Amino acid sequence: MGFGMLGLAGLLAGEMPSAAETAAPPAGAFFPSKVKRVIHIFAQGAPSQVDTWDPKPALSQHADQSLPGMNGVAMPSPFKFSKHGRSGIEVSEVFSRLAEHVDEMAIIRSMYTDIPAHDVATMFMNTGSIRNIKPSVGAWVLYGLGSANQNMPGYVSLRPGGMPPGGVQNWGSSFLPGNFQATSVNTKAESVEGMLQNIRNPYLTSPEQRRQLDLVQKLNGQQTSASHDPQLEARIAAFEMAYRMQIEATDAFDLSKESTATRQLYGSSTQGKQLLLARRLVERGVRFVQVWAGGWDHHEDIEGKLPESAREIDQPAAALLTDLAQRGLLESTLVLWGGEFGRTVTKDRNGNDDPGRDHNNKGFSVWLAGGGVKGGTIHGATDEFGAKAVQDKVHIHDLHATLLHLLGMNHEKLTYRYNGRDFRLTDNFGHVVKGILA
Repeated sequence: MGFGMLGLAGLLAGEMPSAAETAAPPAGAFFPSKVKRVIHIFAQGAPSQVDTWDPKPALSQHADQSLPGMNGVAMPSPFKFSKHGRSGIEVSEVFSRLAEHVDEMAIIRSMYTDIPAHDVATMFMNTGSIRNIKPSVGAWVLYGLGSANQNMPGYVSLRPGGMPPGGVQNWGSSFLPGNFQATSVNTKAESVEGMLQNIRNPYLTSPEQRRQLDLVQKLNGQQTSASHDPQLEARIAAFEMAYRMQIEATDAFDLSKESTATRQLYGSSTQGKQLLLARRLVERGVRFVQVWAGGWDHHEDIEGKLPESAREIDQPAAALLTDLAQRGLLESTLVLWGGEFGRTVTKDRNGNDDPGRDHNNKGFSVWLAGGGVKGGTIHGATDEFGAKAVQDKVHIHDLHATLLHLLGMNHEKLTYRYNGRDFRLTDNFGHVVKGILA
């Protein structure tokens, strides 16, 4: 029976498409858009909204007093807010460089999510699901738009070492074909070979590698043509991508090819390196780049620790917006910054001498800039203390719906059939936030 199956596979080879080839979104899911790619700067750890993008002077009037319906006492922001740009948007002093770009940003001050736990909320922001393992946002984007460069991954996750809450599921493809998951890169490594481990074959020349891969493709193709094993197909696709990446990807990750002025613009921090890499990747056709820029879980000493976290990203993110604009890429690139939830407006319940803020899922801020976004815009509002979104509230599903809309995709029609059901990123929810659209 085994030999019979091999014979059948041989007869069917080339006649039956792979799962990846049949993974085509419904035609009605698309409409024209200038935006072709996304850079998601994920501030994992949950930045405090009232210390960054959402000024609340009422907290000073109630300092160290109990607030109705809240545990603890009011904690005013120790940071000064000032108006910037033609729009006059108020921004905290911790973001002095990014404040220069407020006229390019749409700041959503009315975000909210379901559960204020890092692991759950991180997965929710990245996949739209808090229970079942679902495809990540980047996987949906790549599924919808396809790859713009066959020699590069369409989706890259840049992380400075370690694993975030939820691990690889944050950039996985789940039930989508495996070629839509991200290539995860440890940017803490000093060399290109360290970031892209095993990218070069130390034993075979390029022609020999090609012959070897062609043989593997032929043998494995006979198996997958009959069985459609998604994991095996993903492995084959990974081998092929690794081969094609040897020249172009190593060039993309070699920052020494940038001018001294450009490297100085981004700064020498880890996040500066990550965002410069992000620009180089989208320049080469990568559809979705996620930059993990964590360190925002400030349960204590927020006055001392929050400026440190802000300093890590302030110059690099401002440089990214400047650099994209100068290269004519900003109009076709969407940049998103934000965490998984917000912080309380009262002192952390630990009650130490150098207080911070606890978790809060009811209100927080994110900003978007680039193609399709109405710059110099504030959308929504929290209450007078900044504790809860009360005006034009934006849920995670709404944010995802808006992101897909800006890329020219209808979130209700971008579906994938799995186990007899048509799934989508936003599940059965989500509304496009029209107030931030240009």
